[in-house]
Amino acid sequence: MTRSQEPELARGRKDDHARLALEQQQEMKQSPFDDVRFIHHSFNETNYDKIDISTTWAGTKHNAPFYINGMTGGSTFTHQYNDKLSQVAAATGLPIATGSMSIALKDPDIIETFTIMRKNNPNGFVMTNLGAHHPLENAKRVVDLMEANAIQIHVNIPQEVVMPEGDRDYSMWLRNIEALVKGLDVPVVVKEVGFGMSQKTIKQLIDIGVENIDVSGRGGTNFVTIENDRRTQFDMSALANWGQTTPESLIAADSFKGQANILASGGITDYTHIVKAVAMGARAAGMSGRMLHFVNELGIEETIELVENWKEAIRLMMLLLGVETIEELQQVDWFATGDLKEFKTLYKK
Repeated sequence: MTRSQEPELARGRKDDHARLALEQQQEMKQSPFDDVRFIHHSFNETNYDKIDISTTWAGTKHNAPFYINGMTGGSTFTHQYNDKLSQVAAATGLPIATGSMSIALKDPDIIETFTIMRKNNPNGFVMTNLGAHHPLENAKRVVDLMEANAIQIHVNIPQEVVMPEGDRDYSMWLRNIEALVKGLDVPVVVKEVGFGMSQKTIKQLIDIGVENIDVSGRGGTNFVTIENDRRTQFDMSALANWGQTTPESLIAADSFKGQANILASGGITDYTHIVKAVAMGARAAGMSGRMLHFVNELGIEETIELVENWKEAIRLMMLLLGVETIEELQQVDWFATGDLKEFKTLYKK
């Protein structure tokens, strides 16, 4: 492959990611959050009018405990989704993230497929996104391009392993993230891309100063499957179930309460999963493939209505659980069933 072919290949990869993620949404039947159940108490003293669903992370107070994670941008095809998703974010006040902006550093012709998100959402909370291998100068550049409130640094070794053109050296990632945390003027959110995080991983991130961690577990968009579908070499579908689910990762994160803002994405498909994720310790829950599905199938206006309905549903679930704040929601009684029950019992590290 010649250097001149790299932008075209990258744009094709962006198209593949969006198309295959949408196909996966059509197939999703269950969520790992189905193994999380609340204990019902017959009495509570909660007043609906006092319920506050706002939450704080990345140095900002947000009006609801969920946000739009990104995976799009970088091509003509994916531009439409950044356009639609950012209109939803602007209308609802939800934080939103771009997909990885690595391609924008190499191909200025596609920068507008990302910056449309800030154009549509001039006063909203917008996160840019880069891989963990990028130097500080690249991170500063995409923060400036997006006028970003924060930056997501994604870690995705399983995806890279299966990706035909993926990276093969991850030795500098942790040191590089530490340099980004120290060198950037905006909050850094380190996120997995659907493989979950262990106690060891979370401790490593906290030890280098990371204050916002998206554990992003298995159960949502599956990038091993996506990259395997793109392969022309031997099949690697046996790795499709690699990693921990989001509830498993939240159990792992429980040891670090108060040390970082834990965020949760992966397998969150409705408002009950958002409430469960928060009850398990997350400050907020993110959705990428699901929100992509909504704007693709429902359009902008109906997706805005759905988001507002979810905000109301979260309030009603908090009323049902007898809590008035996100902090109180994190203290409610819940229990695990199925595989999650076994994980909760056996998990050591």
